[in-house]
Amino acid sequence: MYKPQPIDTAGIELNAGIRELSELIARNTHEVWAAGRINDGWTYGETRDDEKKTHPCLVPYEELPESEKDYDRHTSMETLKLIIRLGYRIEKN
Repeated sequence: MYKPQPIDTAGIELNAGIRELSELIARNTHEVWAAGRINDGWTYGETRDDEKKTHPCLVPYEELPESEKDYDRHTSMETLKLIIRLGYRIEKN
């Protein structure tokens, strides 16, 4: 049985600039996902229907429910925390 074992990032604190970056990554994550779905023939629909290829989240990021935004935010924040945990530095030029 599969047991996920993500690298522990619990002690990593993100400064304000990195948290801002995290939101940009979350937004872009949605854009990449939506572009992929649209390229695969999916369209907006009130409900998800895999046969008809409709999905209610094929909307601009701003129009997503907070629960969907939070999913993308969590992914982006954990990715940034992992980068820092692994010893990398993130700097803005």
